[in-house]
Amino acid sequence: MSTFGTLFRVTTFGESHCRGVGVIIDGVPPRMKLSEEDVQPQLTRRRPGQSALTTPRDEKDRVVIQSGTEFGVTLGTPVAMFVPNEDQRPKDYSTMNEFPRPSHADFTYQEKYGVRASSGGGRSSARETIGRVAAGAVAEKWLREQYGIEIVAWVSSVGAESETAEDVEESIISRETVDANAPVRCALAKDVARMSAEIQAAKADNDSVGGIVRVVCRNVPAGWGEPVFDRLEACLAHAMLSIPATKGFEIGSGFGGTRMRGSEHNDAFVMKGARLGTATNRSGGVQGGISNGEYLSMRVAFKPPATIGKEQVTAKFDGEEAVLVNKGRHDPCVVPRAVPIVEAMAALVLADAALMQLSRANALAMENAAGRPVTISATAPATGSP
Repeated sequence: MSTFGTLFRVTTFGESHCRGVGVIIDGVPPRMKLSEEDVQPQLTRRRPGQSALTTPRDEKDRVVIQSGTEFGVTLGTPVAMFVPNEDQRPKDYSTMNEFPRPSHADFTYQEKYGVRASSGGGRSSARETIGRVAAGAVAEKWLREQYGIEIVAWVSSVGAESETAEDVEESIISRETVDANAPVRCALAKDVARMSAEIQAAKADNDSVGGIVRVVCRNVPAGWGEPVFDRLEACLAHAMLSIPATKGFEIGSGFGGTRMRGSEHNDAFVMKGARLGTATNRSGGVQGGISNGEYLSMRVAFKPPATIGKEQVTAKFDGEEAVLVNKGRHDPCVVPRAVPIVEAMAALVLADAALMQLSRANALAMENAAGRPVTISATAPATGSP
């Protein structure tokens, strides 16, 4: 499906080499100031052609809001946004009519639909994520204004080159710091050169390399998330693993927590000012599928891009063995441009969770206003209207 979310509902459209790509958002709250200037910065961070470490495809990715606002204010109706494709080169993919690219979606799309967009991969192209990033910018603006939520992602590893996790302070890292460490978008300036060199080496060899993006969400209130099947971390995993080229997701201690004992892993409760919090955050901000008021701390793994210039011995669609040499323009590593995509997907999940919690709070307020107060205690079941 091309739709994500329940109350804050996002549908993306468009292929990598059609006239353009975009998104329709249902559920944007009314009376919020919104213009293209609120959305464009994140699209600019995502766009191709930013540096020698990205695809040379030259797209400006200028967004146009087509509906859902008037005089710069949201109306509560669907918000539609569109970004034209300006530098398409379908001829670069002429060989794709014969070959399914190894580890790409060419074969599976053909098997599923009996047809595929052979130029650039169509919907399986990362160009589809433009709609996500645009929608995420809208969601993030609302979250920031209503709750003070901050979402920051950065590259924590490229190939074999990784940051020292303990050196990164999740409480203070900012997008300005991340962007200052271009072209990699890592957290620490000391890591830029070696991570850049890892990507440059793969590019020089007509190859590609993967990496990991970390993301932190600050000021998320306690109580968000819908047990049991829509647990907050389950929705976040769904969101992150829907991004092209992702292969793994961790929250909090992640897989590393399996090597610890419970006495070491448990997050003890402490008072933090006027609220109850935890001394550590191995839970990653979620307990029982519900946010606990601590930072949401996650990691998303990206594989090496499948389309590479290096010769590969593979098979054509008809089964004939042949050598494939890809001619298109592609990223040798996707993680520097994946940073705003990860931020966007986190924002979409949180906006949806916030609206669900608001609907619950409004229902309780209506019960109270009608003279049917709902009381909940640790020792007695809830009382009120059936």
